[in-house]
Amino acid sequence: PNKLGGVIALVMSIAILFILPILHINKSQGLQFYPINQILFWYMVIIIILLTWIGARPVEAPFILTGQILTVLYFSYYILNPMISKIWDNFLK
Repeated sequence: PNKLGGVIALVMSIAILFILPILHINKSQGLQFYPINQILFWYMVIIIILLTWIGARPVEAPFILTGQILTVLYFSYYILNPMISKIWDNFLK
C-alpha cells in the first residue's frame, strides 16, 4: 500500500540481480554438490511464482500481508544461499 516502499522494493529486487555476480567469490561447483541449496532454489522458484500471482491481486487485507511475507522471503534467499554454501563447504572439508 505504500508507494515509496513499493518503488524501493522494486528497485532493490532488480539491483540485487546486478550486484550478485560482483559479490560472488566462493568456489562453488554447481548446485548438484549442494543439496540444501537445491531445495532453496526450488523454494525461490515457488516464491517468485507466488509473488507474481500476488501482484495481480487487488490491494486487500489477506494479499497485503502475504505479499509482505513473500517479499521478505525473496530477499532472505540472497542472504541465506551464500551462507549455506559456505557452511556446506566447511562441513565437507
